[in-house]
Amino acid sequence: MPDVPPSPEIDTTVSHSARIWDYWLGGRENYPVDRELGDQIAATLPDIVVQARADRLFLGRAVRFLAGEAGIRQFLDIGTGLPTVDNTHEVAQRLAPDAKIVYVDNDPLVLTHARALLASAPEGATHYLDADMNDPESILSGAAQVLDFTRPVAITLLGVLWHVTDDAKARGIIDTLMAAVPSGSYLAIAHPTIEVTGERMAEAIRQWNRFGKPPGVHRSPAQIAELFNGLDLVEPGVVSCPLWRPEATPSGRPNRSTSSAPSPASPDQPDHPAARGVERQGPAVDRG
Repeated sequence: MPDVPPSPEIDTTVSHSARIWDYWLGGRENYPVDRELGDQIAATLPDIVVQARADRLFLGRAVRFLAGEAGIRQFLDIGTGLPTVDNTHEVAQRLAPDAKIVYVDNDPLVLTHARALLASAPEGATHYLDADMNDPESILSGAAQVLDFTRPVAITLLGVLWHVTDDAKARGIIDTLMAAVPSGSYLAIAHPTIEVTGERMAEAIRQWNRFGKPPGVHRSPAQIAELFNGLDLVEPGVVSCPLWRPEATPSGRPNRSTSSAPSPASPDQPDHPAARGVERQGPAVDRG
């Protein structure tokens, strides 16, 4: 059972993506309806738990790149999900204690735990917004209370854009967000595809759309790359999750965190049923 009892704001009769994700990651903040659908999807896509954990590792690698090599000190994490290990602020502030992070979600359970569990390093700041990614103007208005939009910002949309089923609307959300941040800012996206698992992933998404909310859609790597149109793609580009800048394990091999065998990196032939990418907006700027 969840550690926090149900409240009138939390609908425990309908499964929710953040709570199912928490279940797959081994968390406790989920309800029977979430576990039931999570198990149904896992029956169709047996390695979904491994994939969920690989996605989480991608978040860490992306944030380490952004806070380290890219020198970013401001993060706008849209679609936070339930807190777990190595959340965005923990990874960023480990490298840059003065980093500022704004988390955005509109699930009451997520926000309850975010306020309780996510505490900033004293040199930096962490803030939480109850907002919907379908209303980017509201997100930007709230985030401006903490972030300085005259300086570079890293915007992350990890595992959430698949819930925006209209391509034009998804592109519009990204355009609005990126128009508000200066040159030298970054955008990171994670999004499911069917390039590897084919009909199994398609059926898993159909199951989700029958029983869960909000609805979702898969996109091809080419469609995902189109969402980055106008930005400078960071190497290695839009690739499978484990292939985006894999880090060495104690044995010296890249940590792919997937049941798939290693294969050449290619936007069209990923070895994990989701594509990831990080892009930079314009040339980097002197941070003084």
